[in-house]
Amino acid sequence: MGVGKGTVARALVKASDYFAIDTDDLIESIENRRVKKIFEEEGEPYFRSLEKRCALWLEKNVDNTIISTGGGFFRQENIHTIGTIIYLESSFEGILNRINSSPNAKAKLKKRPLLSNLVEAKKLYNQRVEDYKKVSDITVNVENKYIDLVVKEILGKVNENN
Repeated sequence: MGVGKGTVARALVKASDYFAIDTDDLIESIENRRVKKIFEEEGEPYFRSLEKRCALWLEKNVDNTIISTGGGFFRQENIHTIGTIIYLESSFEGILNRINSSPNAKAKLKKRPLLSNLVEAKKLYNQRVEDYKKVSDITVNVENKYIDLVVKEILGKVNENN
């Protein structure tokens, strides 16, 4: 949550021949409502079922594309058949600093329902961080780095893996 997946994806598109899609955007399109509303009205289990539907579609229909995912997407059973998993690593404090220093910080925080309670968000972060490392094929630390350097590191590591 808030590590900069969308920002990194857009920069990767500019620096490569890849297209980019975002699973939260796909889910919002399917549901015709925001992720925050889905969580409020249907709850997390329903949202996770939408992520599963999205993961199955991605596996069958998408190739050679940068896919930004929500923070819980890593639990999808078919994640490794979808593509190379890149973990954008940052400390919890680094993520909060990144969000709070952006010009539209209030909007970014409002858009992320799981960041509404920072104590719970930190617990979730701590629960997930080791799982992210385990599931990822590539890890890139993004904390306090310019986007151009992050993109260069990702493209270099992706090329090494292929």
